[in-house]
Amino acid sequence: MEIPRFSSLLRCRKWAKSDWLAASIGFVLTVFILSFFYDPTVPSITSPTNLVKLKLSSTAKERGAFCLDGSLPGFHFDKGSGSGSKSWLVHLQGGGWCNTIASCSARAMTSFGSSNYFEDEVEFPGVLSNDPSQNPDFFNWNRVVIRYCDGASFSGHPEAEFKNGTGLFFRGQLIWEAIMDELLSMGMSDAKQGILTGCSAGGLATLIHCDYFRDHLPKDADVKCVSDGGFFLNALDVLGNPTMRSFYHDVVTLQGVDKSLDQNCVAKMEPSTCMFPQEFVNNIRTPVFLVNSAYDSWQIQNVLVPTSADSDKSWAKCRLSIKECDAAQMNVLQGFRSSLMDAIGKFHQNKAGGMFIDSCFIHCQTVTPGTWHSPTSTRIENKTIAESVGDWYFNRKPVKLIDCPYPCNPSCHN
Repeated sequence: MEIPRFSSLLRCRKWAKSDWLAASIGFVLTVFILSFFYDPTVPSITSPTNLVKLKLSSTAKERGAFCLDGSLPGFHFDKGSGSGSKSWLVHLQGGGWCNTIASCSARAMTSFGSSNYFEDEVEFPGVLSNDPSQNPDFFNWNRVVIRYCDGASFSGHPEAEFKNGTGLFFRGQLIWEAIMDELLSMGMSDAKQGILTGCSAGGLATLIHCDYFRDHLPKDADVKCVSDGGFFLNALDVLGNPTMRSFYHDVVTLQGVDKSLDQNCVAKMEPSTCMFPQEFVNNIRTPVFLVNSAYDSWQIQNVLVPTSADSDKSWAKCRLSIKECDAAQMNVLQGFRSSLMDAIGKFHQNKAGGMFIDSCFIHCQTVTPGTWHSPTSTRIENKTIAESVGDWYFNRKPVKLIDCPYPCNPSCHN
């Protein structure tokens, strides 16, 4: 899949040799990170260019809200118009996490850890688009992308910095709060409608911060949250190891994330377990819509079959393409789907909630026109994701769409 494509219009400045070395290392890491999120099988759709300028936060410095490297965080804002002038859609960018000093230090030399590498302008596709043919319900809303530069789903705390002694800044929670305050001062405090959304690590952040978003908008505003590809499962890998659970434990411990997690959950179990949405989604007071694949490509490659669990390369083809899986491997993948069904079982009974759980081998679907809303988009019961989210948000009809098991849906691109 494609995440929001950030243009090549970079800020120009003179670099020293050390800058070029850092940039080279950062470029390699960026390619590595983006490889987890890019799916070449999803077709792109030609659309009018909608480039939106970067704004570095004007309040972050006084709040102590910094990216991993100490640079200022930022966001992109496309002003709403007409009937959408009092409506706000805030998107939290995704891009994985860092769980060690080494990985966070490397991340700090990329656009996922430093605003020094942010682009001046980015495209707004899918749910962010201003084109009504791509984004029929939200095209004229105030639309915002908050750039992800902390490595802990906008949830790190500065108290954890004293442990590392490296000069890294773990300020994700402060970044979230500072930019929220800035958006409120820009008119969001008068919002009549609001949606918090995000993809992948941003989809997880959407669930973590959903009630905060609701509580800071007017009481009479219609506020809901849409998490895309953010329902990461607390599942064992194919060797029976808790790879993702261990990874989240390291993220939470390193960056002090426990303070941002659902405190009812944290009081009952080990804090890092509360990074998994299945442990706290039913505690969220604000209406939530889940967009997820039952065969999420990122989770299959990093949760179910990480490279550490495939030393003999027997999963090498299957983990990268579901079409290459043999019968035994498909049984494992169907078991993974069953785990997701179990995890969302109680949420499915929530009358205010909504869901679009398809059977495509993909990760993140709201920020690409080819999967969000187009003539060739994935459909369940003949509804695109955009139509489904719109029906749910505007209460046109209840939306609890769960696809049949793979390979039953011919509208999947892959």
